[in-house]
Amino acid sequence: MSSFPEDLRDRYHRFKFRHFTPNQERYEELAREGQHPETMIVSCCDSRCDPETIFSAMPGELFVVRNVANLVPPFETSGKYHGVSAALEFAALTLRVKDIVVLAHSGCGGVSACIDRDAIRQTEAQFIVNWMSLLDESRDRKVAELAGRPPEELQAAMEQETVRASLNNLRTFPCIQILERKGRLSLHGAHFNIENGVLTALNDATDEFITV
Repeated sequence: MSSFPEDLRDRYHRFKFRHFTPNQERYEELAREGQHPETMIVSCCDSRCDPETIFSAMPGELFVVRNVANLVPPFETSGKYHGVSAALEFAALTLRVKDIVVLAHSGCGGVSACIDRDAIRQTEAQFIVNWMSLLDESRDRKVAELAGRPPEELQAAMEQETVRASLNNLRTFPCIQILERKGRLSLHGAHFNIENGVLTALNDATDEFITV
């Protein structure tokens, strides 16, 4: 059996000394009373884009689900395993969060794989190919719109499309539809630029991303 990674062991001890111990009462309260976050974040699993860090969140403040390219699949019940859908259902119906934010980021590898799908198909990454097919329609539309433009523009445009597609798919869930219609739940989109730290949010009225 392999030993536990030494660097993680060191990081844990630093966390225990610097963060847990000074806030132990808060952790005891969370353990005793459970979690009551008001916001859910759907974020990419990219190690450079951590929602808790970006939004300066303490334990118990954000309910986060992370996956490749921060995608939300459409509502469907034919399959057996629905990790993202289960998290959404739990957040909406059990935790009763007030806001759901889809958070994209710059330099997304999932988006790059979606754009260069032929290259990915030549590898053994079958799960990535299947998952990123959620963006096939958006990709084909943007490729046509941005024909002849620099690749960086297509990448950035597709990163924003992950947000729009996920918000559209969120609204296919019956529980999300009902709660949003009743004004008990709001949906939001955002994009974080890793290089300069700029956060932009999707404006519903203009369908444009505006600096926060």
